[in-house]
Amino acid sequence: MNKFFAVATAMMLAVPVMAGDVILQRMQGEVQVRQGVTEEWHTVAPGVSLKPHDTMKTGKRSSALVVARLDGKPEKRIVVPADALVDISDIRDLTQDELMLKLTMAKVRASSYEWKNNEMEIPDAAVVHGQDKESTRTLAENRAETGLLLWNGTCALFTNGFTATGILRAMEVFRLYPALAAIPGNRLLLADALEKAQLHGEALTEYGSIAQMEGLTAAQRSTVHARMEALRK
Repeated sequence: MNKFFAVATAMMLAVPVMAGDVILQRMQGEVQVRQGVTEEWHTVAPGVSLKPHDTMKTGKRSSALVVARLDGKPEKRIVVPADALVDISDIRDLTQDELMLKLTMAKVRASSYEWKNNEMEIPDAAVVHGQDKESTRTLAENRAETGLLLWNGTCALFTNGFTATGILRAMEVFRLYPALAAIPGNRLLLADALEKAQLHGEALTEYGSIAQMEGLTAAQRSTVHARMEALRK
């Protein structure tokens, strides 16, 4: 392993230390937090301080507002909807260079896997970012309902403007739960996020993969072709 690869791997697997406060400001219904590598979920109340290694889970008809004040930067907020899992370490921005490094490392890791969707390989559907957490600790897990919780949390990242960490999380979810990667609408969300992150080559590759999927609606197929044409200009 060369020096660059070793350093890049270390950066990839390290959980970022976020200086500042991440607070559960408001909540409705049941909200639980898992701390660090433990598998125990604890019910929390507004005002609790959250750590980068924590994971938040909302129950049915529940929601939470998390506010992050980090490194003197403008306040970051994320509304977590019902039935969602969100890693607190994802409530942060990444530079373009950081995102590209993590995507590159994800592809290196992905080279030892083969993910298929209806006997068709899904390109670039891999990732772990900033933490490893034993691939989200496999969340004991590999259960369909857990995948849906993770995907709902990923959509919350996209909705609240955390595009970079949302991209990385989406790819990890697709790796762990191929059935979610087989849903065209999910893949379109990822492709759109790649465009927003100015990763036009990656977005074009993703749209090309989506174009080969079965089950696309006429509207989705039209969107895919239009976006591919725009990206090729």
